[in-house]
Amino acid sequence: MKSYIDLIQQTFEFPTMEFNVDNNELLFNNVPLMDIIKEHGTPLKINYLPKIGEHIENANMFFRNAFKRHNYKGSYTYCYCTKSSHFSFVLEEALKHNIHLETSSSFDIPIIRELYRRGKVTKNTFILANGYKLPRYTQYLSELINEGFNVIPILDNLKEIESYEQQVTADTVNFGMRIATDEEPNFAFYTSRLGIRYNDVQQLYKEKIESNPKFKLKMLHFFINTGIKDSAYYWSELTRFMFKYCEMQKICPELDSIDIGGGLPIQTSLQAGYDYQQMIDEIIENIQWICNKNNVPVPHIFTEFGSYTVGESGAVIYEIIDKKLQNDKELWYMINGSFITQLPDSWGMNQKYIMLPINNWDSPYQKVNLGGLTCDSQDFYNSEMHSADLYMPIFEEDSEKQYIGFFHTGAYQESLGGYGGIQHCLIPAPKHVLVDKDEDGKIVTRVFAEEQNSDSMLKILGFKEESFVVPEKNVGTEMEPIEEEDELVETLAETKI
Repeated sequence: MKSYIDLIQQTFEFPTMEFNVDNNELLFNNVPLMDIIKEHGTPLKINYLPKIGEHIENANMFFRNAFKRHNYKGSYTYCYCTKSSHFSFVLEEALKHNIHLETSSSFDIPIIRELYRRGKVTKNTFILANGYKLPRYTQYLSELINEGFNVIPILDNLKEIESYEQQVTADTVNFGMRIATDEEPNFAFYTSRLGIRYNDVQQLYKEKIESNPKFKLKMLHFFINTGIKDSAYYWSELTRFMFKYCEMQKICPELDSIDIGGGLPIQTSLQAGYDYQQMIDEIIENIQWICNKNNVPVPHIFTEFGSYTVGESGAVIYEIIDKKLQNDKELWYMINGSFITQLPDSWGMNQKYIMLPINNWDSPYQKVNLGGLTCDSQDFYNSEMHSADLYMPIFEEDSEKQYIGFFHTGAYQESLGGYGGIQHCLIPAPKHVLVDKDEDGKIVTRVFAEEQNSDSMLKILGFKEESFVVPEKNVGTEMEPIEEEDELVETLAETKI
């Protein structure tokens, strides 16, 4: 019978730049995962930090190549979409590569201030402020603008600008506008609930921005949920958006930038291919063609890549703790964790990740289903992106262990799963380890957070005297200091569960 490595090699071009096998054990970016398992155990979350910088540098190269090929006269600015992962180690690693930031919540702003205090950002760093903004968010943004930070609030509704009229004392405020794009044809709604309707853009500019000497419209923001994708839907929406940009630029000379929201995709299968360079070339070519057709200067281009920045740095490793044959053909490998709580996109969106065994690559394989620990019937994983079936090595429970890894899990899973909070069936958050390279290129690891313990859960649930609820502060028209958020910043920067 063929071994598992035979199956992979006949199905994919394997090994890859990212995955290899040595002595029947998997290497992830040349990191020997079995060594990390022996040191830290499972379940285990891993972030391989060099991957973050690699993706940033690649994106800069793609745009640089496209600009040169098409003689594009605008500039390119890479922004990291913080909501993908707010962890300090992600932001600080990304900021080593001269990037800028995009925010979506008032709670991003204390993080911006802490990064400034640490010298990781400057007042010249672009802060693109997206999202539907509650009063505290616009207040914090106004404070940053008044202090000279390079903030561009992206207007999401017609009334938002009134907050800045009342609160900003700086001489100039640079605004962006998010345009409400049409949703994908198979979506439940026709038009995005977010952003400003195409028909309202010019009126908002004329009535609220052009008439105010300290307000300038500098940017239009384009976002669709599918991300950057070679489809008729994407090209149709981008073209429509660019014609609107040209229309607005003719009446608003200060308008000189676009923000292409919705990021580049990440790899979800060993066989899934995506030609990043070709896609970016086509975007630049289309933008330039439309601008030339309308006799408008090409815009400076901003992107806000979140999943692309951090997604492929992440992995989650489990041990198979039991094999259960529930009928004649349904064999279950039970993991010592939960898909619902630790990889919520695999449950909520049927997201597929690259799933590979860590060891026993020389063993025969069989079709299996993977089951999580919760009592929910949906806590399972039973297929791969490339196949309706899932195959794993056969192993003997009494004599050997089997470990498996899910890869490219670094975006959104911690925030959606409630990192360090209360999970379904009180499944604890796993130990979290950061993997990096030292100056000599040697692999080094450090523990970011230990596995969640029962005491932390009891405090959250109110069974410990130390537990408390922070009262919500009423936000009026007065500008209130934000020192109260220090505890949040410390928690995000130095989480210990």
